[in-house]
Amino acid sequence: MVMNKESSRKQGAGVGASTPCAACKLLRRRCVQEDCVFAPYFPADDPHKFACVHRVFGASNVNKMLQELEEHQRGDAVSSMVYEANARIRDPIYGCVGAISSLQQQIDVLQTQLALAQAEVIHMRMRCCYSSPQDASPSSRDTSQTQQPRSLFYMDMVEQPHSHMEDYSWH
Repeated sequence: MVMNKESSRKQGAGVGASTPCAACKLLRRRCVQEDCVFAPYFPADDPHKFACVHRVFGASNVNKMLQELEEHQRGDAVSSMVYEANARIRDPIYGCVGAISSLQQQIDVLQTQLALAQAEVIHMRMRCCYSSPQDASPSSRDTSQTQQPRSLFYMDMVEQPHSHMEDYSWH
C-alpha cells in the first residue's frame, strides 16, 4: 500500500500530535507543548498575539525574557509585552508612553472639571444659606430698613440664645 506525504501527515497529526502554539507556528518550528516556553502564553487560536510581540521584541528576546523569569511571573510579563507591542504598533514613536501621557491628560482635565463642579456646589450652598425663607417672603421684610448685600463669603459666628457649643451657628 502506497501512501503519499499528505495522507501520512494527516494521520500523524491525528494520532498523538497536537497543534503547535502560535509562536512555533509563526516561526515554523516543531512545537513540543511540554517543553515549549511559548505554548502556555501564545495559544494556537490567537496567532495575532505572538505576531505583534515578535514584530516588536523578536522571538529570541521574548524567549530570553521568559526563561529568566519564574514561572508564576511569566503570565504577567507576556501580558505586558503584548500591551507594549500593540501600543508600539499603534504609535511607533511613543508606544505605551503616549497612551499613558494621554490618560494623564484626561485625568488632569477631569480633575479640573471636578474642582469646578465642587466650587459650583459650594457656591450654590452658600447662595441657599444666604437667602433664608424669611428674607424671601415680602410680608416679613421691613421696608424701612435696607440691608447692604453681603458678600457670598461673608460669615460671622453668632451665638444662639443657649450657651452650648453646638448652638453656635454661622451666618
